[in-house]
Amino acid sequence: MRKAKQRQPISRARALQMAVQLADREGLEALTMRRLAAVLEVEAMSLYHHVKNKNEILDGMVDLLFAEIDIPEADWKAAMRRRAHSARAALLRHRWAISLMESRPTPGPNNLAHHDAVIGCLRRGGFSVPLTAHAYAVLDSYVRGFVHTELNLPFKTSEESHAVASGIFDRLPPGLYPHLIELTKEHVLKPGYSYGNEFAFGLDLILDGLERAKEREGR
Repeated sequence: MRKAKQRQPISRARALQMAVQLADREGLEALTMRRLAAVLEVEAMSLYHHVKNKNEILDGMVDLLFAEIDIPEADWKAAMRRRAHSARAALLRHRWAISLMESRPTPGPNNLAHHDAVIGCLRRGGFSVPLTAHAYAVLDSYVRGFVHTELNLPFKTSEESHAVASGIFDRLPPGLYPHLIELTKEHVLKPGYSYGNEFAFGLDLILDGLERAKEREGR
């Protein structure tokens, strides 16, 4: 006789990990207590022994996300650059996360530790408290705004961008929107183009601007 498949014991940590995987695979709208219990192969009531409700699951998922983002150390500029790239990568892995990251009223330890580390890095780098707040806001707004656009573009590859551009421009009368057509042909449709490559350029502009703001404040 074949042995019955051993079911993994349920725990809060495993429930949260499976919730993240479910949301990654099927979207946040698919995440319900009943659906998560089915994925864990337990009754819904058993799940409530480990997490009180869906809000606690969402809080825990956000906390797991923050654990994936590099905590900044050492030189502020290099640390903020590394953190921004790490945050972008995490948000691309978890498409559901942008809308949740700052919306949870009960942040977990990873979330709080990450915010504290970012603030501490900027303060050690010579930023005043107000400039630290400005820097934090503009960096996070840039990363999340960029990723939001990146995730919602109608193309992912060079081939797809060619197809989208052709579908748009083939319908237009000649000479209409010349600047848009020029940029698309001379930049977007070049071999190897990826919208994601624009991220580093914009990030460097922000970091250089923050460095100048810090110098002005120091004077």
